[in-house]
Amino acid sequence: MDNKKIVVVGGVAGGASSAARARRLDEFAEITMFEKGPNVSFSNCSLPYHLSGVIPDADSIVLMTPEQFKNQYNIDAEVNSEVTDVDTDKKEVEVKNTQTGELKKVPYDELILSPGANPIMPNCIKGIDKDNVFSVRNVVDIKKIQTYLEVNKVTDVAIIGGGFIGLEVCENLAQTDKNVSLIEASGHVMGTIDDDFAELVHKELYDHGVNVVLNDGLAEITDDHIKLGSGREIKSQVVIMAIGVKPDTALATKIGCKLGLTGGIAVDHQYRTSIPNVYAVGDAIEVSHMITRKKTRLALAFPAQMQARDAVDHIYGRTVENRGVIGSQVIHVFDINVASTGLTENECQKDGIDYRTAVVIPKSRVGIMPDATPLYFKLIFGYPSGEVLGAQALGKSDVDKQIDIVSTMISMHGHISDLTHLEVCYSPWFSTAKNAVNMAALVAENVLNGEFEQIQVKDVRKLVEKGAFIVDAREPAEYEEGHIKSAVNIPLSQFRQRLDEIPTDRPVYVHCLTGQRSYNMVRALNNRGYNNIINIDGSYLALCEYEYFKDQTTDRKPIVTNYRFDLL
Repeated sequence: MDNKKIVVVGGVAGGASSAARARRLDEFAEITMFEKGPNVSFSNCSLPYHLSGVIPDADSIVLMTPEQFKNQYNIDAEVNSEVTDVDTDKKEVEVKNTQTGELKKVPYDELILSPGANPIMPNCIKGIDKDNVFSVRNVVDIKKIQTYLEVNKVTDVAIIGGGFIGLEVCENLAQTDKNVSLIEASGHVMGTIDDDFAELVHKELYDHGVNVVLNDGLAEITDDHIKLGSGREIKSQVVIMAIGVKPDTALATKIGCKLGLTGGIAVDHQYRTSIPNVYAVGDAIEVSHMITRKKTRLALAFPAQMQARDAVDHIYGRTVENRGVIGSQVIHVFDINVASTGLTENECQKDGIDYRTAVVIPKSRVGIMPDATPLYFKLIFGYPSGEVLGAQALGKSDVDKQIDIVSTMISMHGHISDLTHLEVCYSPWFSTAKNAVNMAALVAENVLNGEFEQIQVKDVRKLVEKGAFIVDAREPAEYEEGHIKSAVNIPLSQFRQRLDEIPTDRPVYVHCLTGQRSYNMVRALNNRGYNNIINIDGSYLALCEYEYFKDQTTDRKPIVTNYRFDLL
């Protein structure tokens, strides 16, 4: 029997993983991987870190060379080789050498498409084709950017788009003392988190000198500035486009593969396209969301690698379980880490999913330990089901730990009660005795059971503007250092002696620093027969973080007398 011939189109995450998996399952298969660029198996996510010098040598981003693929895995990895057509009847691909133009035909038994996605470069933007406009997709791109910055002694850079690539490029360029402007057409950066957490990211960017522009899009590019839709002009000698990617479906469309609702290549649960013996994986395909069951696209490395494994497993008759994606992600932005998984509040609202949230701000470790810092954690859960739907975490600590716990729970269709008693590792050096995940789940359980009411910090400004009765449950010295301008200081340590100051004929909103004392006051007042007491979720610390950026960058008046950003 002839050896199986496997051809892979694309040599990065999905493609390289497909080829390697095929070799592990079949020592005798003839495996050929074609990559139209000059490099295979490079770390896309590491590209921006060359701009700051964190990764000094751009070539080190390439994890394996074609020679290594041949020597270690007996895989023929051919670079500068673009698959331009496929004869699906004859089962052979047409390959063009991008340097010489030479064409050749290569037969296959199984074909795996992993072409990835291309940066979006809208033709409607005047000047988009200028030499000072770049995107970030591969090692060649990042070398071009670095060379242009150095040769032209660039001082001002505009980054268009506040997603992961935009933020990573922004952080790395800002560390080289460039004047960096980050332009985001929507109301906040990072669509993977909600506005309340995104405001903390805005503050971090602002504190590090980044000019963050929101709700304004790019209209025109010149040699020394950009013009926005609002007419505003911003100085910039280099423009880096990072507004998103679109699946590279050119080859798939040409050979007759069906596309899905989202524009990605349509595949079944075994990653087969509509054409026999043709599979597709990675950023170019359409996937199913595990929670909503809706079609979506997800341009992340880990799902691409697992899709590659599953596709090859099916080729070799192994059982494949494709349960969908949930989108677990993490990013480092200057001094903070931001992670998320599952659905955001915004996504729940768009899909008509009834939900509730719980926000807690414990310290990253026991408070008396060195370097204990705030850990902002939000849990999103279905109502009234209590099913875990998503989570977001932000802080200077390793917030991916908490998000990984929730990701696991979502994958198991877990309930918030599964998190309340979840036994995770504890030591004062690593965590508080009740982990942030436990704390949030306990709050969520109380909310689910209707044991108390709460509102979010994003609603506090409206309360202040309409003259709502707000109680600051902190101690007088804390209150004097900074407080909500209209708040009345009734400390938790004094409220039982000052009950006559707490009205019963109107809503009363209670906050402290992080929510612990206010929660205890709310429960105590409820036990005393009050039915108009509402907790402010996140309390003063989250409120200050939420309000700060817009207070500094717009002409609105602050609602606090002074900000506080720590737990000391």
